[in-house]
Amino acid sequence: MLVVHDVTKIFGQNIAVDHASFVVDRPAMVGIIGRSGAGKSTFLRMMNRLTDATSGEIRVEGRNILALNGTEKRAWQSQCAMIFQQFNLVPRMDVVSNVLHGTLNRRSTLASMFNLFPQADIHKAIDILERLGIAEQAPKRAEALSGGQQQRVAIARALMQDPKIILADEPIASLDPMNAQIVMDTLRRIHEEDGRMVIANLHTLDTARRYCDRVIGMRAGRIVFDGTPEQLTTGVARDIYGADESFSEASTSTSLETLETAAYREAMLTT
Repeated sequence: MLVVHDVTKIFGQNIAVDHASFVVDRPAMVGIIGRSGAGKSTFLRMMNRLTDATSGEIRVEGRNILALNGTEKRAWQSQCAMIFQQFNLVPRMDVVSNVLHGTLNRRSTLASMFNLFPQADIHKAIDILERLGIAEQAPKRAEALSGGQQQRVAIARALMQDPKIILADEPIASLDPMNAQIVMDTLRRIHEEDGRMVIANLHTLDTARRYCDRVIGMRAGRIVFDGTPEQLTTGVARDIYGADESFSEASTSTSLETLETAAYREAMLTT
């Protein structure tokens, strides 16, 4: 389904993504990990065509999406939905209208300006909210919801596009552990039930191991690891993050159990 070949992105003197190559031959859930500045977000933005690559190819079902322009580029962006760390909702707009914005790429400018949505789309939006467990929030303003609920609204908006691929850029970085788990459970369920490919940038190893079929590690723009969650050992993680022997997975964890254990150990050391 997805072939990434020698993809590079250069900003001035900085190489953000350095000759990245990998192949995903089925609708897997893929996690990309690495420290800040490793090139994870830049890569997803190239996939969604929010930024252009300097060189290389990204082929989806044989078509190089980096070569698309105009109408074809916009059509691709509707097939490749993007979920952001900061949700990117319209705060004062109600939840269901935010979800309906997932249809903007295929609607006329006039209809978009006046928020004119077909009844069928409204019913679909509510059905998606029901599926994600937040249908009761539909009439509320997005700003009235918790962070976890807002991220599920963003996921619902992505599903309104009926995409082939869902890209999630640090989708749980601003959430507490409980909401992080709910959001990741939601993405995993969408992958399994719909057969959609999900590619998520993640900042925690336990999340990548628990939810992903495959993990890609990036360091300074280069892919330095590509394997299964079981192959993601602490030693491999140190190499990905450029860390020494003092590296602790607990410091990057979103797992409630790991955090509780770490807190208990810290309390015991200070008593």
